[in-house]
Amino acid sequence: MQDQIQPPRNTIKLVLVASIAAGVQFGWALQLSLLTPYVQLLGVPHTWAAFIWLCGPLSGMIVQPIVGYHSDRCTSRFGRRSPFIASGAAFVIIAIILIGFAADIGHSAGDLLTQTPKSRAVAVFVVGFWVLDVANNMIQGPCRALLADICGSDHRRTRLANALFSFFMGVGNILGYSAGSYTHLHKFLPFTRTEACDVFCANLKTCFFISVFLVLSLTTLALTCVREKQWLPEANDVDAGEKKSVPFVGELIGAFRNLKKPMWILLLVTCLNWIAWFPFLLYDTDWMAREVYGGNPNGNPDEKDMYDRGVRTGALGLMILSVVLGLMSLGVEGISRIIGVKKLWGGVNFILAICLAMTVLVTKKAESSRRYATIGGQTHLLPPPNDVKAGALTIFAGLGIPQAITFSIPFALASMFSSTSGAGQGLSLGVLNVAICVPQMLVSVVSGPLDEALGGGNLPAFVMGAIAAVVSGMLALTLLPSPPSDVTINTAAAPH
Repeated sequence: MQDQIQPPRNTIKLVLVASIAAGVQFGWALQLSLLTPYVQLLGVPHTWAAFIWLCGPLSGMIVQPIVGYHSDRCTSRFGRRSPFIASGAAFVIIAIILIGFAADIGHSAGDLLTQTPKSRAVAVFVVGFWVLDVANNMIQGPCRALLADICGSDHRRTRLANALFSFFMGVGNILGYSAGSYTHLHKFLPFTRTEACDVFCANLKTCFFISVFLVLSLTTLALTCVREKQWLPEANDVDAGEKKSVPFVGELIGAFRNLKKPMWILLLVTCLNWIAWFPFLLYDTDWMAREVYGGNPNGNPDEKDMYDRGVRTGALGLMILSVVLGLMSLGVEGISRIIGVKKLWGGVNFILAICLAMTVLVTKKAESSRRYATIGGQTHLLPPPNDVKAGALTIFAGLGIPQAITFSIPFALASMFSSTSGAGQGLSLGVLNVAICVPQMLVSVVSGPLDEALGGGNLPAFVMGAIAAVVSGMLALTLLPSPPSDVTINTAAAPH
């Protein structure tokens, strides 16, 4: 395949393409912080809320490999990756309309304001949720493949590109969680509050309008400034001719069949790493609202109010996590050159395990220090003490360190190992995404019933994640091979 990007290959192009992650992650931040609580306010029980999240891994497992496969072979005059990135941005708009106006559409279709669950609103919400996940996967996969195209075989630039992508994911998270935690955002767009859409819903709707603006503006800027050359397979390119005749399913099976040991180990470590991550990503704000604040979205007015306050504090925690993520992302390249990629990834898995285990201690402390006040002859639930809130927010901050590595190192390694898989960058990253999606599906199916069977809280899934993180870290340190660039760096850094 001929070079896809017009020279020179400068850092500005990497920054522009990586910045798209900020717009995409803004929407992800809203999903992670607000949508689990929101769907429960629509009447979906906590046990079943996790099943809605199955759409993410399902769409990722199906959409990213398909998009990656076809983006490797796209002969559009706009380039291989750009058409898919632009199409993903268009689908984001459709998804935002469905999610943001789910309550209004459901009410117009017959949902009663006092009805629980609001079945029509839930149906519209789920469809929008799935479309949004498909759109995000259509954007993220080709973006990472485009970064790999720009970097070529330069492993150092590949690590830098993925670190930049991780950094902008942190920026998007900060903006998204900040917007999600601000309770008066809907006042900037007064029309968002309607009879069927309360303040919480109106804030969510306003946040998604901002998400549309970010995705469209950043995508337009990047695709305008970073132009790809049209890819046309050479008539005498035997490899291209062979791949053209192989259908997608055969190509994907062949990609797995031809994987070498380093890539298989990478997939295993990644799989365990995401078994550790996904319970917290799924239930972080719900944990803060239920276990730490003692709230209940379907309880009495005090419990509902405390649940809402807990969700907002959880969004603040996620914003703190994102600040740490962004700062850590800037140091990933330098740290990996000093200690090596495998030691870095293995080490942060143990940090992840410690943070997840600490949720148990914070929860027990919150339960033992639950406070009430009697006002006017009525007993009211009070927020947790400051030390409990500080402990919970510290966990969020600590998780920013391993998340920066999770968002960068595996993708950089996949790009380095892609030459052994017999596939292009797009399909290789799609193969890695399968190792991310399968554990998410497992957690989505298991975590809700597991939590319900063991008391109805979020802690069982968090403990399961801590165990998976320990195993992932051990495998990364003992089995994951160091890329060639690590060997060179370590040799160069040795004392003379």
